[in-house]
Amino acid sequence: MTPVIVLKRIGMAFVTVCLATVMTFVLLRLTPGNAIDAWARDYATQFGITLEEAYRRIAAMINYNPNEPLHEQFVRYISGLLQGNLGVSMVYQQITVNSIIANAMPWTIFVATISLFISFVIGMLLGVRMAWKRNSILEPSVSLFTVITSAIPDFIFAILLLVVFAYGLNWFPVNGAYDPFVTPGFNLDFIVSVLYYAAMPILTFVITNIGGWALMMKGNAVSVLGEDYIIAAKARGISESVIMNRYVMKNAMLPMITMLAITFGSMLGGATLIENIFQYPGIGYFLGEATRTRDYTVMQGIMLFLSVTMIVANLIADLVYSKLDPRIKVEG
Repeated sequence: MTPVIVLKRIGMAFVTVCLATVMTFVLLRLTPGNAIDAWARDYATQFGITLEEAYRRIAAMINYNPNEPLHEQFVRYISGLLQGNLGVSMVYQQITVNSIIANAMPWTIFVATISLFISFVIGMLLGVRMAWKRNSILEPSVSLFTVITSAIPDFIFAILLLVVFAYGLNWFPVNGAYDPFVTPGFNLDFIVSVLYYAAMPILTFVITNIGGWALMMKGNAVSVLGEDYIIAAKARGISESVIMNRYVMKNAMLPMITMLAITFGSMLGGATLIENIFQYPGIGYFLGEATRTRDYTVMQGIMLFLSVTMIVANLIADLVYSKLDPRIKVEG
């Protein structure tokens, strides 16, 4: 990939970020309701100031004033973004949107990373086995599983797991990120507790992603199995495990690596429903809570953050694609 193409890709990503910023700003302004009014009345009473003064102070604090003309709101919004200021939550009031994202994001990244790793490894192994044993029961079984998991929304699986394993069998907790009686830190009890509480969100993501990885890997592995060097390896009597692990899997998984970044970004964006179902305190949970309580500044900040994250993930995948697989032709 030439420097010109790289700059063009970065430029396109920048334009996409700008469009996402404008869309986030406009869409939330079209949402009915004004959460500042009640807050301003309480603030005026608490500090003994006029309602107008309370309104002005709150607008400056959260970087949002619905009574301003739209262009002035946009200038205020952009100037705040350029300073890294996403405003203050309208509901939690003393907590900034930046701190909410900073506290919630590690939990979402934790679940998404483990889910992606498990589903990728299992899907890759299944895909290679399906390509190698074309007439076995494995292929129709995995294909049927993939059709089912693709047709049913992931939050349905989340609800089923919650009903069966949390409420029914009482094997897993119904909310939280770790046992409140465990001391947070780098100790075994805390690590085990975190894994235990994250088990069902992780299982949900794994169930809904394995099939896609398996079919993708199968398609790549089938094309690799037709290569001359695979036929030569079989003719030389090289063992099945060596051919599968060293030759087929290594070459077939190459295009899939670039999909990891895209899938990771999609999982972050799709975490809202699953984290709300399990009451897991990740970024999706706080986005759902902000939507329910009309906390516009938090909604705006999280939506913009997720949009930028997905755009950057797609840009990284695009840039490394030709590096990982030289057979791919990159067009400017």
